[in-house]
Amino acid sequence: MGERPYVLLSCAMSVDGYIDDETPRRLMLSNDEDFDRVDAVRATCDAILVGAGTVRRDDPRLLVRSRERALERVARGLPPSPAKVTLTATGDLDPGAAFFTAGDAEKIVYAAPAAVAKLDGRLGGAAEVVDAGAPGADGGTDGTVGAIGTGGTGGTGGTVDLGRVLGDLYGRGVRRLMVEGGTSVHTRFLREDLVDELHLVVAPFFVGDPAAPRFVGGGEFPRDRDRRMDLAEVRKMGDVTLLRYLLT
Repeated sequence: MGERPYVLLSCAMSVDGYIDDETPRRLMLSNDEDFDRVDAVRATCDAILVGAGTVRRDDPRLLVRSRERALERVARGLPPSPAKVTLTATGDLDPGAAFFTAGDAEKIVYAAPAAVAKLDGRLGGAAEVVDAGAPGADGGTDGTVGAIGTGGTGGTGGTVDLGRVLGDLYGRGVRRLMVEGGTSVHTRFLREDLVDELHLVVAPFFVGDPAAPRFVGGGEFPRDRDRRMDLAEVRKMGDVTLLRYLLT
């Protein structure tokens, strides 16, 4: 792979590694102090990336919330919020989602080849659609980015090639990328050794639901017991704890 952005992966999870449960009520894994910390990190980035499953499940806005931080970005010649990026193997995205409608940030959808035409018709001018496929591979089991997923219907038109995504983002001037979920996206970035910094916030309770989504799926990870990450910071924020790891 050629040049790519610095990749910071951010996730909040329960003690037993879950990032949500299967109830209709939103699972609160963080608190106001951590929300503000995440907002501050977002303000330092050029783009924020989530998978299509996260767009569908959580309907995130992905904006810098603090007016002061947004104005500081504008004063530096930047848009108020970073560009928004999502990945999809199937093209199953709603143009009415907050990802597309909230804020004026640039929106980019990286898609497997079979989903590109579908998205062009569905999204119109709501986002730029980029073919970032790795043709011939199986689609992701959550319809997001590839062979690692957490349930749902998969695509059959290839996968999204993360190397192509990162190379294209770098060419657009993205030097610092924040990755915010979900499970299959976390898993692929970590398994493909594409993460430079990992922010894990741990909430002090258990979920214990085998059907609920977890921080990562199974598989072989390059950061195993023989190649450990560097714990750079531990920070207590109310009843949650930030673990900040450096991987490069």
